[in-house]
Amino acid sequence: MPEDRFENWQPPKIVDGEMTKWHWVVKGVDSFRLGSRTDIGAFTYIHAVNGVTIEDNVQIGAGCRIYSVSTIDQKEGLVTIKKNAKIGAGTTILPGVTIGENSIIGAHSLVKTDIPDNSAAWGVPAKVMGVVQGGKIILEKKSNN
Repeated sequence: MPEDRFENWQPPKIVDGEMTKWHWVVKGVDSFRLGSRTDIGAFTYIHAVNGVTIEDNVQIGAGCRIYSVSTIDQKEGLVTIKKNAKIGAGTTILPGVTIGENSIIGAHSLVKTDIPDNSAAWGVPAKVMGVVQGGKIILEKKSNN
């Protein structure tokens, strides 16, 4: 049986604007909610001033950016990453977005809109390209019409 790497998981110490021991940063820590058994990759930046919630069993690859506010277009809003979601390395998630439960986001994607539960999405901007069933991606078939 494979070893459960989260068997002894402990919540990280998070200080506003400072790197955790795993080299990721949260700005706006008072509006940040972190579920259990999460894995956030090194050099991920989370701007949580308007709220970021990361639910249980979420995996976020290295170098991701999660913004609850954008000074470029003045958008702001809660970002929610639901249970069991996986976010590929280098992905950017913009304000007001919800990533659905069990969903998978491909590396280097730009997520501007909500992604439904059990969806696989990627691209710039990210688009739903398939469904997730039993942890595996099943691509949607495109019609030739």
